[in-house]
Amino acid sequence: MALFQKNTLPAPRHIAIIMDGNGRWAKQRGLPRNAGHKAGAETFRRIAAHCGKIGVQYLTVYAFSTENWKRSEEEVGGIMTLLENYLEEALRDMEKHRVRLKFFGDLSRLSPTLQAKCREAEGKTAVFATLQVNFCFNYGGRDEITRAAKAFAADVASGKCSAEELTEEKLASYLYSENIPDPELIIRPSGEMRISNFLLWQCAYSEFVFMDVLWPDFTAADLDKAIAEYHGRNRRFGGV
Repeated sequence: MALFQKNTLPAPRHIAIIMDGNGRWAKQRGLPRNAGHKAGAETFRRIAAHCGKIGVQYLTVYAFSTENWKRSEEEVGGIMTLLENYLEEALRDMEKHRVRLKFFGDLSRLSPTLQAKCREAEGKTAVFATLQVNFCFNYGGRDEITRAAKAFAADVASGKCSAEELTEEKLASYLYSENIPDPELIIRPSGEMRISNFLLWQCAYSEFVFMDVLWPDFTAADLDKAIAEYHGRNRRFGGV
């Protein structure tokens, strides 16, 4: 497959990635699962930097789903620690990278300290526009749509709007992704071929690329290959 050539083809405006395969990567090497998550976090940093270089405006990554709480207490604790460390680095280096952070998901289940750091990162990076990273944490697509429906119903009950005002655009305004374009390209490494409750509303016309590489081994060249495949698709959006 040919590589994406940023000098001749534009990068998709919005790329989303299901960061999958950390646990299997660690198992293959006889390491604890959290070693895989740590390696995956480093891959995320490299890929986010590459996205900024090639002109991607929005990068949405699936970091922790609403179902991931079923994992061991040790593994969940390790993931929380990785997020906290990343946020500390981001707050330190935000001016240098000029990356805006936004969280998709229900953060209320996180510790008060971690919630505060997430909100601090969102607030302090809101002025940057080189690249916006949407970090899906304690996120599920069905949960997002359910929350949006409840929020709209609450507004109807309070008299802020009427039920007749409900349109696709209206409901979308209650999603975490309000005012953010839907992803043109969704990538899932690891060899799995499912979307796992990710961006169910937003992916209606996304192009999917599934790749047989575990996330910690995912490289900028892999991203370029996925973008090249995306450019080879005929996107008709229901037309002829």
